[in-house]
Amino acid sequence: MKDIVEKAWIELAKESVFFSYIRMHFENIPTENIRTTKLSITSSGNFRLLYNPRRLKSYGIRFTKALIKHEIYHIIFGHIFIKPKKREKGIWGLAMDASINQYIKELDSLSEPLDVFLLEGHGTDNETLFVTAPINMLNKTAEEYFTYAMDIIEKSNFIDMEEVNDSSPDSHEFESELPEEITFDIISEVVTQAYDKSAGNEPNGIELAISIMAKKNKFDWKTLIRRFFGSSVIVDKYRTQMRPNRRYDDQPGWRTERGPKIAVIVDTSGSIIEEEFNDFFSEIEDIARVSGGKISLIQADENVQSVLQYSKGKWRDTVLKGKGSTDLQPAVDYVEENLRPEGIIVFTDGWVEVPNINRRCFFVLSKKHNPEFFSQVIDIYGNKKIVTL
Repeated sequence: MKDIVEKAWIELAKESVFFSYIRMHFENIPTENIRTTKLSITSSGNFRLLYNPRRLKSYGIRFTKALIKHEIYHIIFGHIFIKPKKREKGIWGLAMDASINQYIKELDSLSEPLDVFLLEGHGTDNETLFVTAPINMLNKTAEEYFTYAMDIIEKSNFIDMEEVNDSSPDSHEFESELPEEITFDIISEVVTQAYDKSAGNEPNGIELAISIMAKKNKFDWKTLIRRFFGSSVIVDKYRTQMRPNRRYDDQPGWRTERGPKIAVIVDTSGSIIEEEFNDFFSEIEDIARVSGGKISLIQADENVQSVLQYSKGKWRDTVLKGKGSTDLQPAVDYVEENLRPEGIIVFTDGWVEVPNINRRCFFVLSKKHNPEFFSQVIDIYGNKKIVTL
């Protein structure tokens, strides 16, 4: 006989194909060692839902369904990556729950707005009373609600953060057996696929979560560039007379070449400021120093202005050329036809048409970039192919 969690999943699947697809990536583990539910991610990349069957049975299917949905929303809104300081833990708990309970009618109907809890100086009991978004501030992220809450606390002399406890219906102690960046990739892929399969039948709030995931990379631009280089690493092993064979004196030794062969196209049109060039080249310098890879540096405005092999310290001799109008396609065509790298990184302000690239690619946009270019790259190449400084 199905237990209450399985029955709740069936009811969720009736609401949307989105939940039906998400269900395939969940392991349900009953345990008496937690209050209600707790979320973790396994080494195999599945979501593990720990739940107290006795307690959930007393709540009933309707409330259990709401709790599972609550956990799913914590995942898709990226709350598992939030690491609050101890003193702010209660505020973060309220902010995270306010951001998702507004989309869960079973919990929203039993909720009071976040600002009400703060001004009254207490938290929720999450048995009969929950927290939801302020009336005048709907459809915002946990980060925005946290900032909003801290602003209220700062302006009010009588609010004690210690009194605003975190009594969530679930545990906010999220755990993962995988590195954070792999966890982020898994969540991004699962949620995006579930969203695609449920087109026209999405649950409330999903579009906002997808938008946040697509337009805000979890990791800073330096980390993402390093990951791009790292995933392009190749190993080339060949015999050479220049290296002695340690076992046989009369035989040539082996030489191994490691490192990515990457082309970096730098938009040298007139609208990119010097500070951004310096930031970008500083990171390329670090990559060249630690990777040992082959980096081809191409400067281009509407034409290819310069091509050179970049190595450690080369920035000292690099003179920027161009400053004209911009067309990145000639540079991309040159790179693909003549250099044939494993990957191409394009550094630009985006005030140009998105080039057609047939190889692995990654775009780094300057701070004052063209937002339409950003959106177009996501549409063409995906949300993991672009980042801003």
